[in-house]
Amino acid sequence: MDKPCIAAIVAMDEGRVIGRDGALPWHLPEDLRHFRELTSGHIVVMGRKTWDSLPPKFRPLPGRLNVVVSRNAAALDLPEGVLRAQSPQEAIEQACGAAKPGQRVWVIGGAEIYKATLPLCDEVHLTVVSGRHEGDAWLPDFEEGFALASEAPGESCTFRTFVRA
Repeated sequence: MDKPCIAAIVAMDEGRVIGRDGALPWHLPEDLRHFRELTSGHIVVMGRKTWDSLPPKFRPLPGRLNVVVSRNAAALDLPEGVLRAQSPQEAIEQACGAAKPGQRVWVIGGAEIYKATLPLCDEVHLTVVSGRHEGDAWLPDFEEGFALASEAPGESCTFRTFVRA
């Protein structure tokens, strides 16, 4: 079986900020819709802090197999059906192993998970949020080795898709 496409999906501001105090530093309904449209029906890989940042009513993210990475995965209390992994690499292996034909593996954060998995990604779906925001988590540089495949304007952001060059 062919390996599924591994793609990262992330929103960052013009200073590469992606998070603040375990949450997004902005609220953009158009980006949340974009996220839901792309990831629904697929597999999402996230770190424990990203899992914790999800509103409880959206945990696990509905319509998606959720894989959560934690160094202490055994101590992580996850609902049935949510996979746990001790490393980003293990999470990607589990997600790829669980993928059905046509399913993608989406890496959804946070910063440490992106840092570990961007070298494995085939695509990066990047929302660039206008302006600069205070933050404590940043997206690592990934652009080298990728080519901009598409760009579409939003109301307060720009949606860009990069593919492995």
